Amino acid sequence: MNRRESLKYLAAGSIASGLLLSGCDWSNPEEVEKSLWKYKYGRTADETAHDNNLLAQQFFTSAELALITRLAHLILPANEIGDIEKAEVPELIEFMAKDYPPFQEPLRNGLSALNQRATEAFDSDFLSLEEPNQHALLEPIAYPNEVSEELKEQASFFNLMRNLTLTGYYTSEVGIKDLGYQGNQPNVWNGVPDHVLQKHGMSYDESWMPKFLDVSRRNDKAEWDENGNLLT
Repeated sequence: MNRRESLKYLAAGSIASGLLLSGCDWSNPEEVEKSLWKYKYGRTADETAHDNNLLAQQFFTSAELALITRLAHLILPANEIGDIEKAEVPELIEFMAKDYPPFQEPLRNGLSALNQRATEAFDSDFLSLEEPNQHALLEPIAYPNEVSEELKEQASFFNLMRNLTLTGYYTSEVGIKDLGYQGNQPNVWNGVPDHVLQKHGMSYDESWMPKFLDVSRRNDKAEWDENGNLLT
């Protein structure tokens, strides 16, 4: 999947929110339709059909989703702004696995292999381990360039999980807020500050001043005369 396709479906991924883990009966079209009412804006008929088709399916088991959720928490711990569940990252990973089938085998096999390593090392499944032991299993696969030969496949899985987790979080409303991104903002420039001009022995030519933008009128609508000359 190229970046353009990925971004296209990241938006669709949020549609799965509240369905995967909410107990919604996906086999009931009326219940699915009721759950999707708030996502109808900006969707073409084909896009809606595509979304509904994927939402009517479930790829990961509840146990696999629980493990995905725990791994995402370990990859990106919660802070005062939010966490991966508020950002609906597990739902996104479920959606992406259905929308892009090549993700399915690496993710499912990776989850299974991680549990197998947990059993071999601690005689327990990964979710039942204390956090230090969970970290102990993830540490050897967290750095792809340093991983041992026998753990390369596990490292590839963990790298995919990390990429999906970070992409899911930082493209969500919660993640964008966490970044502090404000979007495009109107900018006002009042020229070089006086103290800087003075430091360098410079000043503005007073004849230029009326030609500069009058910032007090920056919200006025531009007007032209009949000959196309700018009036304001």
